[in-house]
Amino acid sequence: MARPGSGARTAGDIVRTEILPDPGAVAMRAAERIAEVARKAVAERGRCALAISGGATPWRAFGALAGEDVPWGRVHLFQVDERVAPSGDPERNYFHLKEALIDRIPIPAANVHPMPVEEEDLDAGARRYEAILRGIAGTPPVLDLVQLGLGEDGHTASLFPGDAALRIVDADVAVSGLHKGRRRMTLAFPAIDRARCVLWLVTGSGKSVALARLRAGDRSIPAGRVRSDRALLLADVAAGGVG
Repeated sequence: MARPGSGARTAGDIVRTEILPDPGAVAMRAAERIAEVARKAVAERGRCALAISGGATPWRAFGALAGEDVPWGRVHLFQVDERVAPSGDPERNYFHLKEALIDRIPIPAANVHPMPVEEEDLDAGARRYEAILRGIAGTPPVLDLVQLGLGEDGHTASLFPGDAALRIVDADVAVSGLHKGRRRMTLAFPAIDRARCVLWLVTGSGKSVALARLRAGDRSIPAGRVRSDRALLLADVAAGGVG
């Protein structure tokens, strides 16, 4: 539900949306929402499985999440996507996730599941990641929350326009082609759409056109193909076009 006075609106939107003043407000609201989902999942099912993405606003949100009341001993952290790069490479989402969140919370090491992008056989690595997902979140795996971002080209996760990974309907983890010099491992649409909650974080005026298309349910962009009935979109004024 939109907060009174936030400028949020939902009428006519395909995705339930909250427009917040700035990226900091988006990050704080995201931290609150993720913590709420985690507590509810643990209370109802005894564990919580979260899949999270990278980006400046998510990393800020994860920093705030570290200060929230979360039963971390029952939480499993998965990645939505990851660049194929060596361990410790700052281009890796995991590098920033570890710095912003993992190193600051009492989560068991066994509950943190980085994507195996250092393996020589990436497709085999994707299948192993699927097996981990099934072991934690069931068969087929149902994640409690998937946090997504939005690219100016309409991509989400590492599902880029024209990439073969967009066509995968019989697997939960895919390997993309080259994008800006890197291949990626990513959750595919089946895993994302099965989640109990999808949380979009979108900030900055550069995302405004793609965001308008997402909110209109434009399936010609990858992000527009994600199911919307379980989604909450948090955007700032610059991205949401509210002045």
